[in-house]
Amino acid sequence: MKSLLQKKIFITILILFSILVNQYYGNRGVFPIDSFLHFDAAFNITSGNHPFKDYWLITGPFVDYIQSFFFLIFGINWTSYVLHASIINMVLVLFSYYFFLSIGLKNYYAFIYSLGVAILAYPSIGTPFVDHHSVIFSMMACFSISLAILKKKNLFWILTPIFLTFSFFSKQIPSPYFILLFAAVISIYFYLFNDENKNVLLNLFFGSIFSFLLVASIFFINQIPIENFLTQYIFYPFSLGESRIDRLNIDFNNLVGQFKFIYIILIPLIVSTFFLNKIKKKNLINKRDFIVSLLFLGSVGILVYFQLLTKNQVLIFFIIPISAAYSHAYVIKYFNKKYLIYFILAIFIFTTVKYHVRFNQNRKFIELVNADFNLTEDAVKLDKRLKGLKWITPHYSNQPLSEISLLIDIKNILSEENEGKIIITDYQFFSSILNNKFASPNKWYDNLSIPNKKNKYYNVHKNFFLSKIKKNKIKRLFFIGKNKSEMYFFEEFFNENECIISHQFNELLLEFDISKCKF
Repeated sequence: MKSLLQKKIFITILILFSILVNQYYGNRGVFPIDSFLHFDAAFNITSGNHPFKDYWLITGPFVDYIQSFFFLIFGINWTSYVLHASIINMVLVLFSYYFFLSIGLKNYYAFIYSLGVAILAYPSIGTPFVDHHSVIFSMMACFSISLAILKKKNLFWILTPIFLTFSFFSKQIPSPYFILLFAAVISIYFYLFNDENKNVLLNLFFGSIFSFLLVASIFFINQIPIENFLTQYIFYPFSLGESRIDRLNIDFNNLVGQFKFIYIILIPLIVSTFFLNKIKKKNLINKRDFIVSLLFLGSVGILVYFQLLTKNQVLIFFIIPISAAYSHAYVIKYFNKKYLIYFILAIFIFTTVKYHVRFNQNRKFIELVNADFNLTEDAVKLDKRLKGLKWITPHYSNQPLSEISLLIDIKNILSEENEGKIIITDYQFFSSILNNKFASPNKWYDNLSIPNKKNKYYNVHKNFFLSKIKKNKIKRLFFIGKNKSEMYFFEEFFNENECIISHQFNELLLEFDISKCKF
């Protein structure tokens, strides 16, 4: 009875903490290209514009669709935007707590490791982001298949392909690598427990069918062409992925130095898994524990590779508390040495504080590590929908009010422009606050999202882009942002470049009038 009450108290604390910690840091500054990535995209969906069909998209649509749901329920505002990330953070934390209990940890230890997950998972960026979604859902798939093996419950076999589907439609990787890992481990599982094979395959099939029907229904209801999806989400990104792998730089610092605490805290788990029987000279490790350990160690390897491949700020440090929980559980089962537990707890506490300060408090992930947060301004000055956001960006870290003033000026200029227009910017909230129904033909305009002339999908993109301009009778293109005004790639799309009339309103806003162009 006491234990049940303690669990309820811990769960309540974890729910509140995992949401509130992310809400707090999600409001602490922004990096426009990342922080606003899904704001206008979700607004586009609520306005009837869908990915692949109405705008070119090479990153996962799942985050956009989930955010559109949050907008429909809670309104189009910054609070509901950050809440999306906070809820995903909460789901991961609660699943982690349940999993930690399932592998043998006591309530108290499962609770403190789950707090570590809450601190290091989503608050590093605070707003919905494809990389965080894809990694978190892949990790939950690892939890799910592990629980299926440990508890022999059909539900977890069913959930595994669902989590992998969510991960894949958040971002193309790392879910394919997890599928390969799971296939290998399931083969070992079938060999060791062949009497359970029939139920396993059946439940994996049910989960896969549910995932397929869910995705197919979204495509069917919104009339999204499969050909567009394959080109934009599979074939074109794959052509980019090949070059990324070729340029992958794996040196000691990249592979070992930045992930050293993950490796160190895994030492007890590795020893338990691979060397225990030799040390004790007995077959001590449980077969199911062995398989679950292989799953997790393989997952860590995939996430490290994923991190190196993406070349973004590190987002996988939340696996440190998860690794600590694994090692702790296996030490209790197979060594029961208190000094090892103290070692694990010391590394866990040190790294949680270290990366919390670096990524959450100092906002390293969103490039604000040198910013003075005493200079932040209330974003409600820009628009009431941004209420709650403490505005400061890397672009104007010393003058956030000047940036807001420029954006207010842009907002007023665009609000007076009634002709067909599209907005090209990293500040992807202007369509929402201006209620602009025309989705930009691209979700974003970096040099990866747009095929260059050497890429075989260049003409496919060009035709897609021009068809949306023509269909929506677009007369003006507005570029917002210092870097965006340098993007002249689309000029070659038109027959007569002289037809383009440009007008620089302020240092952030450039207008291109294409009303006289033929295309």
